[in-house]
Amino acid sequence: MDYSPAAVRSISVDELQERLKNSAPFLLDVREVEEMADGTIDGSVNIPMGQVEQRLDEIPTDREIVVICHLGARSGYITKRLNALGYERAMNLRGGMEAWLAESSRAND
Repeated sequence: MDYSPAAVRSISVDELQERLKNSAPFLLDVREVEEMADGTIDGSVNIPMGQVEQRLDEIPTDREIVVICHLGARSGYITKRLNALGYERAMNLRGGMEAWLAESSRAND
């Protein structure tokens, strides 16, 4: 099974910023706790990648889910797993936090 980010439904930083203005997707950050110091998206919930399947009860089934990691590879894998587990509205943040932070710094220039 192909778990690469390109093989799953994804969303760009711009698309996510628009969605956050108009709706409330569940933001699932799958990075390790120590990676969170690099920055987070307000409202995101941290469930490290290795804990996601044990903590599915914390992930809503009635909302869009945007899965986030550092660059988009781990979140691509988790998005594919969530899709396989019935979370059809899960999608990967293309480029991960690196893309989010880069876009945020451009917006503040």
